Amino acid sequence: MTQTAFINPQILSWSRQRAGLSEVQVAKGMTVKLERVAEWEGGHSLPTFNQAQKWAAIVHVPFGFLFLKTPPQDHLPLPDLRTVGGALPDKPSLNLMDTVRDVLRKQDWYLEYLQDHERSPLPFVGSFSSRSPIKDVVADIRRVLGVTDAFARMGHEDYVRALVSGAEDAGILVMRSGVALGNTHRKLDVSEFRGFAISNAMAPVVFINSADAPAARLFTLMHELAHIWIGSTGVSDGGSPGARQEEAFCNAVAGEFLAPELVFRAHWSSEVYWEENLAPLTALFHVSALVIARRARDLGYINSDQYGAYYRRILQAYRDKEGSGGDYYRTAAVRNSTRLSKAVLAEAQSGRILLRDAGKLLGVQPAKLKAYGMKLSA
Repeated sequence: MTQTAFINPQILSWSRQRAGLSEVQVAKGMTVKLERVAEWEGGHSLPTFNQAQKWAAIVHVPFGFLFLKTPPQDHLPLPDLRTVGGALPDKPSLNLMDTVRDVLRKQDWYLEYLQDHERSPLPFVGSFSSRSPIKDVVADIRRVLGVTDAFARMGHEDYVRALVSGAEDAGILVMRSGVALGNTHRKLDVSEFRGFAISNAMAPVVFINSADAPAARLFTLMHELAHIWIGSTGVSDGGSPGARQEEAFCNAVAGEFLAPELVFRAHWSSEVYWEENLAPLTALFHVSALVIARRARDLGYINSDQYGAYYRRILQAYRDKEGSGGDYYRTAAVRNSTRLSKAVLAEAQSGRILLRDAGKLLGVQPAKLKAYGMKLSA
């Protein structure tokens, strides 16, 4: 005998809209007729317990939420530093909010781990402000990340890898993903955000939206690291030239780090079509052509429309050739931060946390944790 779930129809509508789903999409996921969804949301009939549980899974809410009297307060748990046309953007999506909450959960675990191991605060976190000289901030980031002359001879991928490794070695958790909670059906929207930073003296975190073109992620990485250096927490959109002060400052730090202004101006030629400058400057600075185009916009050599059109071409080209998910273990390491992963695996190996809990924290099947650890150590 099926059991009726006495849910709140108002919560059904709220949860569906919160997930950005139409009635048609939910009906398809539930394998019921569209009229049935309308009846449930209108309070004209009630779903069974099994149907209500399936609804909760489709719209990504805890099952118990469906029985609340009113929708719970839902807000982004980090400062929102994004701007769209100089104004605040629309309410953040469920994918963004779930991603932020997941990162905060991992950071909380790591903070407890550090406290148990009596680690000291990181001196570079918040050591500058948005009024500090940009070149001083850049110099300190280079020092902490261990940037040497050898970095200038690296290819783009090796350069990014070396910067991420330098940040993690310094104590920063670098997490990168293009989907929410490891779910490939929940792609993160680049137009909504490109990254965020969580400044913390013990366990700072930067998150990069990997749905963005690889050529753009490097700038986002440096932008978010700049947030850590000025002790600023928040979600970023990558910034327009009219962004608020701290976003504009972090853009300037990232630009100066990747392509110093004096050298850039000395090698830019205004006598040729602007895109003809990209290849030689890419070779000079060992960054992507997109970074050079962005720097050209920020220094006034091209306008925002020119840069925007070029960026959209690069992003579309990336999406057109984007392949499958790739290596399972490498994806897990990138998504979780290698530093965090090693800490969790060490605790699991010692028996201080259960394999089940370690797997849940990292989004890795418990049976694969041993192989994951071996991959990280290789």
